[in-house]
Amino acid sequence: MLSHHGGNRPVGSGAVQLRKTTEVRMATEASTESAADVVAGCARHAQRAAPTLANASDEAIGAALHAMAHRLAVAAADVLAANSADIAAAEQSGMTQALIDRLRLGKTRLTEMADQLALLAEVPFPARDRVLEDRPDGLRLIERRRPVGVVGATFEARPNVTVDVASQLVKSRNAGVLRTGSAALRSALALREQVIAPALADAGLDPAAVQLVPDPRRDCAVALVQQPELIPLVIVRGSGETTSTLAAEGARHGVRVLAHAAGGGVLYVDAAADPALAVELLVAGLDRLGVCNRVNLLLVADSLPDQTHEELLEAARQRGITLSLPPHDHPLGHEWALDTGREATLTVSRVGGPGQAAQVANQETSGLAATIVTLDEAAAHEFMDAYDGTGVFWNASTRLLDGFKLRRVPETGINVDRVPGPRGPVTFADLYLRQFVIIPVSLMA
Repeated sequence: MLSHHGGNRPVGSGAVQLRKTTEVRMATEASTESAADVVAGCARHAQRAAPTLANASDEAIGAALHAMAHRLAVAAADVLAANSADIAAAEQSGMTQALIDRLRLGKTRLTEMADQLALLAEVPFPARDRVLEDRPDGLRLIERRRPVGVVGATFEARPNVTVDVASQLVKSRNAGVLRTGSAALRSALALREQVIAPALADAGLDPAAVQLVPDPRRDCAVALVQQPELIPLVIVRGSGETTSTLAAEGARHGVRVLAHAAGGGVLYVDAAADPALAVELLVAGLDRLGVCNRVNLLLVADSLPDQTHEELLEAARQRGITLSLPPHDHPLGHEWALDTGREATLTVSRVGGPGQAAQVANQETSGLAATIVTLDEAAAHEFMDAYDGTGVFWNASTRLLDGFKLRRVPETGINVDRVPGPRGPVTFADLYLRQFVIIPVSLMA
């Protein structure tokens, strides 16, 4: 557990100590403890602290989130120094620019993170109890929301996700054990030690409630999904293959996994599309190439005018995008964001109409999100009724499938499972256990 430093500590005075702490942990801890022991130690700290969150008032939770927003500004110099060290190491290792973009923080991004925290603090809490029925036998049936306890999360090397996930766990009154990609570990440690933990203490909550695994080994991600008694639920984000493997490992050990295993948005341009809007939505979907909800596959109706087709291709080329045209030597749904060195690629294919477009999106892609661009209402409904992914849009960008853009709160991840449970952007409101409560109506006040 990390000690809480008072808010009057001079900004920047912890930078040297932070670097030393991080370097010592990253260099030596792996040789002295097994990955399972490292994760279990974090989980036990979180488990002991969990009751302070579970029993916290709405006001205390809101205060903690506002304190995180404030401390992002107070600790900005130290956080950015840690992030600069992560970026320098990433560049030296040959990481692609698309991945470095996801790794990079800056004053603007820190301000955006603080603004999101302040907004989250003001989002109303779901009602704890919901009356389902006053039964004929004089008993009242209530559905109650209860915190999970300790929730794990392993995610890609994106420092802002550390705060996104931590804030969602706090808002849901769950303690947590977070694990990030090694490329972002310095940044994540700075955020945990100088923003998240002290903000919890500022609000009178136990700062140990949100833990960050300080060990860079990938074995720690595996250990996170192997300890159901300590961490019964784990949110898994990252590359498709790794995420799928962790989900399967969690299932073997009785751990519930919410997996964000794959992404890639689909943009279908119908014969009745407005050409200018089609180009606009394509460009909007290619603004960041390393994210899961970017346009990955462009489907074009056979009957779309050749001029509009060429305008779409030219708009992509002007932005440095390589076009993968038929015949393809890869699956249509190949996710370019995960293809190191080829992120700036877009797959293009022709389809007969909205029904076939939805079929291709269902069968060839992850089912993350798909858009139809059309002025024909019947075509729009045909596409939307047939597509079974987590988000389907009419004349709107697939980039909207994001917790903050779609639901006005950060997400812990996007779940693309085709089974009952949270699906699409998972937020604090989804992280609860359902309990049935029976009480005698006659004794109700």
